[in-house]
Amino acid sequence: MNPRDEPTDRSDDRTLDLAGLKALSHPLRIQLLEQLSQRGPQTASSLAASLGESSGATSYHLRQLAKHSLVREVEGRGSARERWWERPPGALTLFSKNLAADPAALHASKIVNREFEHHRAVLLQDFMEQGYEFLPENWFNGSVIATMNARLTAEQLTEITEEMLGHARTLLEKYRVSGTTDPNARAVQMHFNAFPILQGQFDTPVQRDNPY
Repeated sequence: MNPRDEPTDRSDDRTLDLAGLKALSHPLRIQLLEQLSQRGPQTASSLAASLGESSGATSYHLRQLAKHSLVREVEGRGSARERWWERPPGALTLFSKNLAADPAALHASKIVNREFEHHRAVLLQDFMEQGYEFLPENWFNGSVIATMNARLTAEQLTEITEEMLGHARTLLEKYRVSGTTDPNARAVQMHFNAFPILQGQFDTPVQRDNPY
């Protein structure tokens, strides 16, 4: 298993070392990284409001993440009083063979992966339980929860996952720039499942015509 939070194979991809894993193994820091990944650049204050934390806490943990290049300040934006933060481009691989024999690294990677998976499960559950109620029809119809089963060798599985991740990265690159400027764009998460994130984006139930 090679946990990662985006398709890999780019020059700015990175595998976390033990120090980076330890820095990330805090629930609030993972939430901050998730928020920046999903919603783009934010300030400590806007992140605090979204997460129900104090701006002092989010500011402190952002600085700790920045020490390990997990987040960075947005160049040319903000002021001495209000700093803007973003997640650097590229995928994070959360564990590697080099760290497999280190008990501390193994423990830290379990914490980090558990937190990431918890947040993924919450978003998926929100979509499955409330998606039809809160999403306009075009967004709901464009979403998918997909499960596929097959009998494969380890080599075949590797080939399929690498091709799927590579194709996903290539396809997504076409839309990354427009997604930051198009007012109709919303944060979307794909596993593959692919669905809009409800939290903070679709907060009002949709009024649908009664078919009867």
